[in-house]
Amino acid sequence: MRLGMLFASSAYVIWGLFPLYFKAVQDIPASEILMHRIVWSLGFLAIVLAWRKQWSWIGGLLRQPKVLAGFTASALLLSTNWFIYIWAVNNGRVVDASLGYFINPLVSVLLGSMLLHERLRPAQWTAVALAGAGVAWLTWQGGHLPWIGLALAISFGTYGLLRKTAALGALEGLSLETLILFPVAIGYLFMLTLDDRNAFAAASTSSRWLLAAAGPLTAIPLLMFAAAARRIPLSLLGLLQYIAPTLQLLLGVWLYHEPFGGARLAGFAMIWAALVLYSAEGLWRAWSAKPNRI
Repeated sequence: MRLGMLFASSAYVIWGLFPLYFKAVQDIPASEILMHRIVWSLGFLAIVLAWRKQWSWIGGLLRQPKVLAGFTASALLLSTNWFIYIWAVNNGRVVDASLGYFINPLVSVLLGSMLLHERLRPAQWTAVALAGAGVAWLTWQGGHLPWIGLALAISFGTYGLLRKTAALGALEGLSLETLILFPVAIGYLFMLTLDDRNAFAAASTSSRWLLAAAGPLTAIPLLMFAAAARRIPLSLLGLLQYIAPTLQLLLGVWLYHEPFGGARLAGFAMIWAALVLYSAEGLWRAWSAKPNRI
């Protein structure tokens, strides 16, 4: 249990500190950072798979076109999510990005209701409605939809929906997704090189090493998360997930001095209230489901 909590907390802290990493390489275009993240992630995952001698799953993939089609869709969603997040951080929109991961659990619940026909309980409907009111308030105050937060939440929520029914585990699934994206990534970087627009070639040595670090920085927290999910209840895992957007929000406001006035705070407060209601209802149901002990 303690080890599971340590793994989960560490994974969420790493994800929460991602703005620091992407700000450190912001002199490189977001699209190029994304391609390097794919390439270096695949390299690191290949090392992990070789160390664990975990190759048997690859052999049967060619005989399962539905599995390949499903992971192609999830790979596109994951790369879209990564690109939007990198772009948002490097364009001074860290607070907007944090919003996406605050509302992501409620988007996942709503997608489960719409696509998997899961029945929502009254408290869950109330939480979704309250979060919707918060988004509506932010839209009215800002004059436009908070598209960064919504795009991140919807892309990652849909990605999670696909992975929920996927045939492969976390390590194998991410390896397959990066393998699917690899030809596009390496082809894009090759074209940039031919056009003499490859920022990696002109970057400092530190920036090059940081881009190479995208591999372990992508894979390690995911592997820790997978290990935590096997050790602690989902209700506790669900509460710990708010570490990441909270850290992102604090970095955006206190370190990068992004605007976060009273009107914007009110919208976030409605979403936080929705999350408190959603989490409290889940914890109460988990506690009440335990057998009584003398």
